[in-house]
Amino acid sequence: MVEPAFRPATDADRPELVWLEGVARDGLDGQRGADLWADAHPRQSPEWPAVTDGEVLVSTIIDVPVGYVRFSVVDAVLYVHDIFVHPEAREVGCGDGLLAAAIEVGRSRGARRIEAEALPGDRHTKNLYERAAITAKRIVVSAPLD
Repeated sequence: MVEPAFRPATDADRPELVWLEGVARDGLDGQRGADLWADAHPRQSPEWPAVTDGEVLVSTIIDVPVGYVRFSVVDAVLYVHDIFVHPEAREVGCGDGLLAAAIEVGRSRGARRIEAEALPGDRHTKNLYERAAITAKRIVVSAPLD
């Protein structure tokens, strides 16, 4: 079995990041809360500006990016903006490794807490966070008023 590797994203990864982001967003179709999440998290494509600031890590299998995590550290909080692993690369540790690598970077930048989001029906993301002992501290509910 090939083990995934984890590293900071580079400019050369931009085409794969654009593709992975598209797959991730396509996977949101029909999920509760996806429209609100998409409004709050604009597309990074096509330029993926965060690649150059060290706040994007990729998971690779045989040097091919199969997942990413985009994050920032603000006021000692590591914010995970989005994390995605291609469905065909799941169950081999890519998500766990990406999250662990982001936490390591966050700690090195002074983070003392982590915050992240998962959509209500996104069991893969919820399981990932639960394996890392990241639990819900707040649940946001929403409904249109029209």
